[in-house]
Amino acid sequence: MKVLTPEQAKKFLEACAYNRWGVLFELLLTSGMRPEEALGLKWEDVDFKNNRIHVKRVLTRTKEGWNLEEPKTSKSRRTIPLPKEVIKSLKEHKKNQAEEKLKAKETLNYDKDKEKFTSEELKEKLNDPKIYVDYGFVFASQNGSPLEERNVSRYFKELLKKENLPDIRLYDLRHTCATLLLAAGENPKVVKIQK
Repeated sequence: MKVLTPEQAKKFLEACAYNRWGVLFELLLTSGMRPEEALGLKWEDVDFKNNRIHVKRVLTRTKEGWNLEEPKTSKSRRTIPLPKEVIKSLKEHKKNQAEEKLKAKETLNYDKDKEKFTSEELKEKLNDPKIYVDYGFVFASQNGSPLEERNVSRYFKELLKKENLPDIRLYDLRHTCATLLLAAGENPKVVKIQK
């Protein structure tokens, strides 16, 4: 297990401001979420008013595609307070995502619209790259589909390399968060609950 030092974490967060997926990396570092929890996050889970997020599901990949599942353990279902800076970044990200939807030929709200089509019509719409299929994900591709962790990891590694930071795994942002909290004097029991 490798972690970023406080100085490296600061440099990393500064670089995130200029990266398409910087807000995702910022969230992982400041919240201690597992990557699959962040990728399964929906806008309904973000409490902008109280500066927190609710972890309710994880995104998993299968040979057939993707699934949303229960978190790893019952304690993994939790509410995480976020710094105001991260909430501000999420608001900006939501605005940018709305602009992407406007550029699409058509936007399909998956939960509300799926019943309007036959299974063949729905399949055709889901596979049309010009249609934005809105599943409600906070972090989605340009057509609304959930991100793949391996692609996110690739962008993460590129950012680390560009900034001359240690080569760590995406998951190590979780460990970095815990280490930074402990170094700042946070109670180990609180850190454990967050994780």
